[in-house]
Amino acid sequence: MVHNLSEKASLVAHYVAELRNVLIQNDRMRFRRNIERIGEVIAYEISKELEWKTVDVTTPLGTAPCFQLVDQPVLVTIMRAGLPLHQGILNYFDHADNGFIGAFREHDDKGNFTINMGYVTSPEIDGRVLIVCDPMLATGASLALTLQKLLTMGTPKQIHVVCTIAATEGIDYLLAQVPGITIWAGTIDKELNAHGYIVPGLGDAGDLCFGEKMQA
Repeated sequence: MVHNLSEKASLVAHYVAELRNVLIQNDRMRFRRNIERIGEVIAYEISKELEWKTVDVTTPLGTAPCFQLVDQPVLVTIMRAGLPLHQGILNYFDHADNGFIGAFREHDDKGNFTINMGYVTSPEIDGRVLIVCDPMLATGASLALTLQKLLTMGTPKQIHVVCTIAATEGIDYLLAQVPGITIWAGTIDKELNAHGYIVPGLGDAGDLCFGEKMQA
């Protein structure tokens, strides 16, 4: 299942517009905060899909039946660009366990690339709700490898993938490689360029969040 939160006019669509806008996006704090806010909205939407129970809560004036999550999810992000999106989700699932993946593209002289995954840490995911976030779902290669690696560590009962912008090609690839997942996107673009970047997209999310990096 794929959810595009910009199919209708909403605050998410407004945040995406600011993320894309070259006149606004160089304000790093605002750029990070907009990604974080999209994460918060998506976390709220995901919460509707989770399992809840009713508990009695004592108030100063009596007892109230209230909803409570049955289990806390596991939040996993792909560093470094995924950190603001991860924080937005964590703002709402504040008792969640957290994992982190170091995955990045290594380009050759011909413009091709492979995915280098040098760091993987995760809490127990077996039988739990797994939420994996990466701001840009372009080709889907890094997210597919991330999910496949995580699935060697356990079998979640639900898998949710959260991104700010997704490309149609990347969505199709990811669903083919890891069936049964749910994808939540701030918006969806239809095109990838020859280098595997989303068009119109927004540029390099990691650089816009944290500054340009040196090329190894």
